[in-house]
Amino acid sequence: MRIGELAALTGVSPRSLRYYEQQGLVHSTRSVGGQRHYAPTEPARVEIIRRLFDAGLSSKVIARLLPCVDSDTREVAEDAFTTMVGERGRLTAEIERLVEARAALDELIDVNTRYRQGIGAA
Repeated sequence: MRIGELAALTGVSPRSLRYYEQQGLVHSTRSVGGQRHYAPTEPARVEIIRRLFDAGLSSKVIARLLPCVDSDTREVAEDAFTTMVGERGRLTAEIERLVEARAALDELIDVNTRYRQGIGAA
């Protein structure tokens, strides 16, 4: 299938698909005219990639996880598991940092609200 067909099937823009290919996440062959042609298995792969991006993973990390999709060896699975656990920890730390930032902002909003109410009452 060509890039437009893959884009329509997956909801991923052709530009993103070209980026995925540049990062080694998807693969295509080229026609004599230079058009990309994707295997019938690529829509499922693109869906996995989208879900991993939606989970906040970088293309570099996704590239480390995709061999698990292509292989069922224990070594590959263990590497993918270790990577996923590490990424989960990174995301947890980021969530905690964001919760702290939100709490600090809530304090500033509260102080500002009380200050503004004091000005309005005077």
